[in-house]
Amino acid sequence: MYIDSHCHINFPELAARMPEILARMAENRVTHALCVSVDLPDFPQVLALAEQYPHIYASVGVHPDYADTPEPSVEQLLALAQHPKVIAIGETGLDYFRLQGDLEWQRERFRVHIRASRASGKPLIIHTRAAAADTIRIMQQEGAGTDAGGAAGVMHCFTESLEVAQAAMAMGFYISFSGIVTFKSAKELQAVARAVPLERILIETDAPYLAPVPHRGKMNEPGFVKHVAEYLADLKGVLLAQLAQQTTDNFFNLFKLVR
Repeated sequence: MYIDSHCHINFPELAARMPEILARMAENRVTHALCVSVDLPDFPQVLALAEQYPHIYASVGVHPDYADTPEPSVEQLLALAQHPKVIAIGETGLDYFRLQGDLEWQRERFRVHIRASRASGKPLIIHTRAAAADTIRIMQQEGAGTDAGGAAGVMHCFTESLEVAQAAMAMGFYISFSGIVTFKSAKELQAVARAVPLERILIETDAPYLAPVPHRGKMNEPGFVKHVAEYLADLKGVLLAQLAQQTTDNFFNLFKLVR
């Protein structure tokens, strides 16, 4: 069985096809999915899905790309994270690729999420793009890792260097690979995936984005996460059943879920 550790099935293009999305998950033995929040106004939609379906979980947070959206406070995040189906804080982090100029607001937003994670004990979902050094620095400064009393979490849709992965793992974080790892052009990322221990790997779709080969260019969905698993198993030279079981165990361990 497989778990999609990061998707956005509340987005309209997927929410409109929910029966089909859920059926394909079942067909492909994708037993659970984590629907990830990107802003507070849309969080009720994320939570509604988690409340409606036992095998869907939710997170609460504000994505670093969303400049014109209500800023979360630690208190807001803590209040919303009290719901039993909310298992993570985020997605949060830094993105210097899409946004330019003075991004201090982005760094402060990231710090707020880390503080909420520490206070709630719920893991972080971290997005980083063209900002790896600052991301790791702030994680260390704010004590995001289990080594500093934090709850750690996952580096989602990982595309950074092995050094960045190692720095995150040293803080207790997991590394999540998306469909990007299946792309022919992703040679450097594939080398990172070979080096990351199986005990620290999660798999995800980031649906509706980044569909893996053989569905590249199509709208992504949680059922396609099995292709990420198949590719990683082949890349790492392990049995698919072993990778599926380990990544499932990793998900339940990280998010402190009882099976």
